[in-house]
Amino acid sequence: MDPEVVSLTQGAGATLVALMATDAWQATREGISRLWRRVQPGRADILVAELEADREEVLAARTADDQETLSELRAQWQGRFRRLLAAHPDLAVELRELFDELAPLGGEAVPVITQRATASGQARVYQAGRDQHITER
Repeated sequence: MDPEVVSLTQGAGATLVALMATDAWQATREGISRLWRRVQPGRADILVAELEADREEVLAARTADDQETLSELRAQWQGRFRRLLAAHPDLAVELRELFDELAPLGGEAVPVITQRATASGQARVYQAGRDQHITER
């Protein structure tokens, strides 16, 4: 899959889960349901029910500081967005615009880092998303 689509779906999943626990939830739910109603109208009501159920899980997980559940929910929504874009690639721009509009309302989105490296011969590649200390002799 296109790295930009992967980045978009990761960011969308993380931002959605973050927004589920904010005052921006209503606007978030409406934006997501509007998008789904347009492209998958038969599934939209089920999706809205899933959004509401997942919101309850997010609220409980945040209260309990359950990072594993939050991570699982991010991954689930990332998968839903990935499948949506696989079926409707033309929605990528609209999905990005929706989350660009919603994120400032309270999303504490997890930044998505994409790293690529190529090594050949005797070369080595070291990559890190944060601090990295390498000691070689």
